[in-house]
Amino acid sequence: MADYYGQPQHTQHQFFHGGQQPRAHQMVKAATAVTAGGSLLLLSGLTLAATVIALTIATPVLVIFSPVIVPAVITLFLLFSGFLASGGFGVAAVSVLSWIYRYVTGRRPPGADQLEQARHKLATKAGEMKDKAQEFGQQHITGTHQT
Repeated sequence: MADYYGQPQHTQHQFFHGGQQPRAHQMVKAATAVTAGGSLLLLSGLTLAATVIALTIATPVLVIFSPVIVPAVITLFLLFSGFLASGGFGVAAVSVLSWIYRYVTGRRPPGADQLEQARHKLATKAGEMKDKAQEFGQQHITGTHQT
């Protein structure tokens, strides 16, 4: 509850004795905090105990079956990774083929302008290199005849 200028307005039942909360309200807040904190602490202790008991029971089983479990887990991991990679490569291939199809049919997919600019730059540089190679060849031929 704030007035027009953003100053808080205190009612009598919210604060007593010069802006301090009544002792009963503070006690209720403390009791609630202790109850909630204690129950969460008890729950975490029970979870820890259950984890230790389950680990104690499961350790011999894991040791006995580890020659079977470890290779099975490795195989399942490799199988899952292979299927995931295969799916990713398939999606990438379909998207690339779709882009190429749109580019060839003239629909101007995203990035086509950059591709045209790169193609133009490569063609320009290739022409310059061709001219330099011909010039170097001419200099080399005329240089050998003068000697």
